Amino acid sequence: MMTPNQTDPALDPADSPPLFAATLSPYRSLSEKGLHYLVLFTACLALIPGTIFYLSGAWPIVGFLGLDVLALYWALRASMVETRRRENVTLWRDRLEIDQISPLGKRRRHAFNPFWVRFGIERDHDDNVTRLTLAMRQKTVEIARFLGPDEKAGFAKAFSEALHRARR
Repeated sequence: MMTPNQTDPALDPADSPPLFAATLSPYRSLSEKGLHYLVLFTACLALIPGTIFYLSGAWPIVGFLGLDVLALYWALRASMVETRRRENVTLWRDRLEIDQISPLGKRRRHAFNPFWVRFGIERDHDDNVTRLTLAMRQKTVEIARFLGPDEKAGFAKAFSEALHRARR
């Protein structure tokens, strides 16, 4: 039996399914295995001129070719670390939550009231979406920063429709 202070859990809005939920992550076409194959292939290609320079007496060039391969590996590895970045966007009728997770696992949570939040879409001169923001009072949060213009446009369309439904 329920007392007046208790609520029926089936009617609790906190347990209701979200109107909109999306997990955003950067896209990388190169896998970990592909990264190693690419660097190995580049190192093999660098051996050809390296051998020629070494045999002709210009052996210091070999070190610079090795540094080129190492710099390529470092840059691709840094790009692969970025794939761990995530954003979870969840919209219920009474709240909007943005959970931003950095590549190192650091979380930043933002909560908004869907009735008062302003969803901003900035475009460049070619009408490509360049920036998506959520603003309420003095707080502004940029979302989907790592997505491309077409992906941002698709997300913006789906999210703005869901935000409109939540406000009705």
